[in-house]
Amino acid sequence: MVLFNGRETRNLKSSADAKQKGVADGEKAVKLAQQEGFPAGSIIFLDIEEGGRLRPAYHDYVNTWIDTLSRLHYRSGTYCSGMPVNDGDGKTITTVQDLQDHLAGRQLTFWIFNDACPPSPGCVFPQTPPAVAQGGTAEAVVWQFAQCPRRKEFTAQCAATYAPDGNCYAPGDGAHKWFLDVNVANSADPSAPRE
Repeated sequence: MVLFNGRETRNLKSSADAKQKGVADGEKAVKLAQQEGFPAGSIIFLDIEEGGRLRPAYHDYVNTWIDTLSRLHYRSGTYCSGMPVNDGDGKTITTVQDLQDHLAGRQLTFWIFNDACPPSPGCVFPQTPPAVAQGGTAEAVVWQFAQCPRRKEFTAQCAATYAPDGNCYAPGDGAHKWFLDVNVANSADPSAPRE
């Protein structure tokens, strides 16, 4: 999967600044993807680490980034939160929902993270992995259901699936102790060009 590190809200000073940075980051993402051999039509996922409702300038940034990738013949995706957060008045929202509400007809492919147990099974590697839709976002093509290190506030119900030190490791590989974030996808190559 092709992933580009998105800006933080605090680095977007105004709508105009956000749009300028959206163009610059979109052009940079495409240039880097091309250098790495990813063909036109590939999906580049914008890494959005902030959760819940985003500021208007952030939507300007994302939408300009999408438009820039489209102009350069690449497709847009985002890695973002599929976890509900308090939105006031007893309501919740996910970053996915907030982005969808502001796309104005643009297309965006979703790779979500939701390591809350449930729906996440925790740090497990079953023969039959969980369905992507179990992560809470029907439109998602990838679900990251375990993060390393374990986020205790979300994973208390599946704590036993993680190593005693709170990390998630590859099964059967005690020699390396590589930290893993565990994902499941609807295809073997989620960034592949689509018609």
